[in-house]
Amino acid sequence: MYRSWAFWRRVQYATGTALFALCVGIGVYVLFIHQAPTCFDGLKNGMERGVDCGGSCRLVCSADVEAPVVRWSRSFKISNGAYNTVAYIENHNRTVGTKKLAYTFRLVDDKGDTIVEKAGTTFLPPDGVYPIFEGHVLTDARIPTQTFITLAPIAEWEVFSSNRDQFTVNSRTLVGVDSRPRLDASLTNTALTDAHDVEIVATIFNSAGTALTASRTIVPLFENRMEKKVTFTWPEPIAKTLRSCEVPTDVVLAIDLSGSMDNDGGTPPEPVSSALRSAASFIGRLGAQDQVSVVTFASKGLMAHSLTKDKAAVTALVQGLSIDPKEERGGTDTGDAIALGAAELQSDHHNKDARKILIVFTDGKANLPDPDAEGYALAAVKKAKDADITVFTIGLGTDLNQAFLSAVASSPGNRYLAPNKNQLDTVYRSISTAICEEGPAVIDIIPKVIGSLNTTTQ
Repeated sequence: MYRSWAFWRRVQYATGTALFALCVGIGVYVLFIHQAPTCFDGLKNGMERGVDCGGSCRLVCSADVEAPVVRWSRSFKISNGAYNTVAYIENHNRTVGTKKLAYTFRLVDDKGDTIVEKAGTTFLPPDGVYPIFEGHVLTDARIPTQTFITLAPIAEWEVFSSNRDQFTVNSRTLVGVDSRPRLDASLTNTALTDAHDVEIVATIFNSAGTALTASRTIVPLFENRMEKKVTFTWPEPIAKTLRSCEVPTDVVLAIDLSGSMDNDGGTPPEPVSSALRSAASFIGRLGAQDQVSVVTFASKGLMAHSLTKDKAAVTALVQGLSIDPKEERGGTDTGDAIALGAAELQSDHHNKDARKILIVFTDGKANLPDPDAEGYALAAVKKAKDADITVFTIGLGTDLNQAFLSAVASSPGNRYLAPNKNQLDTVYRSISTAICEEGPAVIDIIPKVIGSLNTTTQ
């Protein structure tokens, strides 16, 4: 009995000592060795769905999100050798975005050779389509024909508590498209919190949904529940870029009234009578905000009517035009007509919100002034094109220098031929369609702000 009691006494002492040592060890481990699971320890522990992501962690696991999709990427000329490069990126995730999206733009020429690469990082908010904008990308005077964007894999996705619905666009007004283009817009921050460093990109599309040009502005502080006016600018005119008929047109008709224009004879004389009727019909198809001017030319150019919105007055003038008998054996100074028309389109009569169009109609060859009539005309038309004037040519009949008419026109598609007077009205209708396209231009204004992050609880 004595020995049994002593044995159990020793067992109790040993057990107590062991428990004491265990508690001390646990305390030392907890206090000095053990680290609680966090969202930044590089381990999948705690309530995480993946390594440092999901569950109560701020970061979202890549397996739980959809990768962003590139809708389109394009470069827009802003001056010679300089382009604004834009891509639209779609994020399908309703609440998840990233503060760091790395990308690389690559601009290539018509041979497929890389002109320049431009890399950067941006943020991508959730639930919407957002632009990536690189401004003033230099191409060393080379012309990019295609633009590509590569998105790097996103390492950190996060849950945002705000998205693009935070802002509403109240108004947009585009002015000065042929001088100093400016887009004035009004936006409201509908959130209860201020937004900092808001990047806003304005992209203009044609009626078919093709992007034509873009500009960007940055708002350092956009106060909550406040309306703010923002401005987008372009360094050079964009009137030629925007082909919507909503953009006004200033057009000069340069009409050949040399002696050959009545060679078909008849009463009234032809083909001049048919040519003037077709020109008058063209004027009648112009819009209410469009302006029209008329220049006539034979052995010299004459300003018949300056730019005006009074289409009825100009139509009456055109219908009353006739060939001066003194010009029956005269020549044709096409260059003088081009110079007069270009000067009118650059005068104070020109509407700064309108595109500039010059239509040169002739039935023969330029033969004045001597000794190089065509060279003189081509020099005049170069100045016109340098002033952003779009030139169309109409050649009537067969006694034409088609190569010259093509060189005068702004592009091969801007040269029209009418073998006989009966086709003139069709040609003028084609030019009406070429000058502007039906349907409104669409101005897309997208604010992009990093927004508020949902906080982690781990």
